[in-house]
Amino acid sequence: MIATIEGILVEATPVQALITVNGIGYEVNIPVTTAEKLPSVGQSIMLYTLPVYREDAHTLYGFYSREDREFFRLLIGKVAGIGPKIALSILSKLSVASLKGAIAKADVTLLSQCPGIGKKTAERLVIELRDKVFPSSNAGTPNATATAATNGATGSSPPLATPSGLVQDAVAALMALGYKAPDADKSVRRALDRMDDKDPSLETLIKSALG
Repeated sequence: MIATIEGILVEATPVQALITVNGIGYEVNIPVTTAEKLPSVGQSIMLYTLPVYREDAHTLYGFYSREDREFFRLLIGKVAGIGPKIALSILSKLSVASLKGAIAKADVTLLSQCPGIGKKTAERLVIELRDKVFPSSNAGTPNATATAATNGATGSSPPLATPSGLVQDAVAALMALGYKAPDADKSVRRALDRMDDKDPSLETLIKSALG
């Protein structure tokens, strides 16, 4: 299996990257969340990849982080009705942190906003992935994550064990201020990318996201 690809970025669109490795060009399908982090054309790039083989096509999918790739693998392997195309659109709409938060809270409304996802598919996604996304420990249970997100929206300061929890809390806070979920998610991720401190306080991250 092709687990990673590292080479020179030749071309890029919001959904695909062309990467040359030792004179061979590879077309890699990517989500928008990965496209946003690509370097300039001509620069070196490394992506975590997952090849998908079908009778009529062999396609390579690439992701900026290992976590994104593994979530994509879960989507196409564990949720009935979700293939690579829909899984890619889901990861283009929301970050993995926000998707995990939605699964923890069984937020079918938010998940249904992703292209190609109806209410029934969103419900299946929650049912099929909840136990796989959250291990059976107190720190990772759905109730613990949901509580963190709720506290973030109401302005209290819960302990944040992981960066993904911090992102979820910041997104929840922006949504409480009137942001739509996809806009809140994008603002928080961009703010975190801009910051030198990759483990900021919730208040600092929210202020940065608000610009």
